[in-house]
Amino acid sequence: MGDPRRLKKTYETPAHPWQKERLAFEIGLLEEYGLKNKREIWKAGSILRGYTSQAKNLILATTEQSKIEEKHLLEKLYKYNLVKKGAKIDDVLSLNIKNILDRRLQTIVFKKNLAYSIYQARQFISHGHILVNNRKIDVPSYFVSREEESNVQISKSNILKILESKNKKEDLKNEIKNNKEVINEVAS
Repeated sequence: MGDPRRLKKTYETPAHPWQKERLAFEIGLLEEYGLKNKREIWKAGSILRGYTSQAKNLILATTEQSKIEEKHLLEKLYKYNLVKKGAKIDDVLSLNIKNILDRRLQTIVFKKNLAYSIYQARQFISHGHILVNNRKIDVPSYFVSREEESNVQISKSNILKILESKNKKEDLKNEIKNNKEVINEVAS
């Protein structure tokens, strides 16, 4: 049996389901970031809306507590490399969904050239070939912090397996190519 409590949704669906521009934008994001489905885009959008709504509330507030919360928000966003060191609260409002998607483990693995494509990066992560701070992370949507970004690597034991499978594929391609040449010679 599972957990008896009901889990909350971590995203909000679009208010209007059939807007041509939004659908085209989402399909472009799906292809660019190698996402599984639109739910991952909506989750990133919900995270972004949370940050921007908190920033809007902090801009309007003038209490001492709001200054403390503003500092904590900017520190958190700096930790995730979403804003620069001396950023102001107005800089949070200029964030977009691509900034959030760029911090996913899948995107960082691809941008560090640990995988040939964004889809292969997702496959490596879900198969457990990627380590972050020497811990196996198998969640492609894992949010990578600034400190962890330099410690993203392929597991040493899995590099040999990956290279062996690559060599087997190349050998198979060469064998098929040689067989085609033999068949062409016999046919002519």
